[in-house]
Amino acid sequence: MNTIQSILIAIIEGITEFLPISSTAHMKFANPFLGIENTPFVDLFEIVIQMAAIASVVVIYYKRFFDFKHYSFYLKLIVAVIPALIFGALLKKYIDAALNNLWVIAIVMIAGGVILLFIDKLFKSNEAANNINNDADEISYQKSFIIGCFQVLSILFPGLSRSAATIVGGMSQKLSKKTALEFSFFLAVPTMLAASAKSSLDVYKSNPEVFAADNLITLFIGAVVAFIVALVSVQFFIKIVQKMGFAPFGWYRIVLGITILILLYTNYLC
Repeated sequence: MNTIQSILIAIIEGITEFLPISSTAHMKFANPFLGIENTPFVDLFEIVIQMAAIASVVVIYYKRFFDFKHYSFYLKLIVAVIPALIFGALLKKYIDAALNNLWVIAIVMIAGGVILLFIDKLFKSNEAANNINNDADEISYQKSFIIGCFQVLSILFPGLSRSAATIVGGMSQKLSKKTALEFSFFLAVPTMLAASAKSSLDVYKSNPEVFAADNLITLFIGAVVAFIVALVSVQFFIKIVQKMGFAPFGWYRIVLGITILILLYTNYLC
């Protein structure tokens, strides 16, 4: 992976990490087009830039993350992340295999897109109810756990999008779009921190040479780019959803998924 390739992948990650369109799927689709082979270093690079993108949420919502007086905020995140930690550990081999199957990812992209087309209408009553009552502090431990269970769906179905799964989970618990979005952002931090730590350790044990000095420079460049782009992407995402809902992302997923299937079928993408 050269510098240009690393910057392009980092941009893709920064844009897509918090959008309900699956950042993992986009990187898996983009790698063949950019001539990037699947190597231990590429695996590590994707882990690092995902964590860098996630870090942008801590910066944007630093008042929430560092408000130690409200410890329930942290406890609810712990409760929500438990299902993903359990299923992630139990299904690691399945996850690794599924992530390398572009056919599966493309089909899940389309299915997830269809779901997003109807989310706004399905949970329209949430907005009316929460215009009267501020639901920001009404995410109970039970709701947190249920949202965490929805997050497991993104593990079972690569390409579904962790963001999409947790946002739908939040809205199913009668949260407004804005609150569901923000809780999805918050939940990404412990989830990706745990997953990244485990994956990085696995890479280090099997291929310690990827942590060579030259590679570290590439990792640093990618991390900085992903972090900066994600800062902008999060703000953009919130504005788009508030104005237009989730349908634009649904149509995007459907078009991209169909395009990938066509490319796979015609052997333009392997």
